[in-house]
Amino acid sequence: MSAEPAKAAAAGRAAARAARRAAAQPPEIEQELYARRRKIYPRQVHGTFARLRLAGVLVLLGIYYLLPWVPWEGRQAVLFDLPARKFYIFDLVFWPQDFFYLALLLILAAYALFFFTTLAGRLWCGYACPQTVWTEVFMWIERKVEGDRMQRMKLDQAPWDARKIRIKAVKHTLWALLALWTGFTFVGYFTPITELWDKALALSTGPWETFWILFYGFATWGNAGFMREQVCIYM
Repeated sequence: MSAEPAKAAAAGRAAARAARRAAAQPPEIEQELYARRRKIYPRQVHGTFARLRLAGVLVLLGIYYLLPWVPWEGRQAVLFDLPARKFYIFDLVFWPQDFFYLALLLILAAYALFFFTTLAGRLWCGYACPQTVWTEVFMWIERKVEGDRMQRMKLDQAPWDARKIRIKAVKHTLWALLALWTGFTFVGYFTPITELWDKALALSTGPWETFWILFYGFATWGNAGFMREQVCIYM
């Protein structure tokens, strides 16, 4: 009969120890994979690095927007002619059987990116990444239309009236024009851009050309205008 109370006491002590261990463990916190974006209002900065970034933006955008218009020996200097299966890069002409060399070139470019990023920190992300470059341009338009940081914050907090609608409409119109021009230029690397320009003026672009102009333009408008740092965090 004396064994029963001993067993009960031992079970009670074990239950007490288990309860203490459970209480000592921190509660599990459910972590979300995606956090809702809180809009950031960056200040305009000045200095050496800001000037270097501005110079990088101008050079890279100049190359992107102007390169398809450069003539070269009776054709476009850089043209990826998919229907003819020819890739023109100035004097070089790549055929499908030359894909090995293109792959090698891309591998070398990737290793160069890794090397410079390791050597100079966030050199790519801060100065040359397309997300950074186009975001800088969209932010510049935003500052010119809506004002500095405090003015933008006050505008977003203000009720919707005729002035706010007008300012927002001007900003998004400029954003949309730049985004569409970006999409048009992108397609101009795969379709002779002078022919594409004539088609665009006549509103006679093909279905795939129209799709990629709108798709790339919409992606530019969304990524540089709204998502911004979210692209770097989640993509």
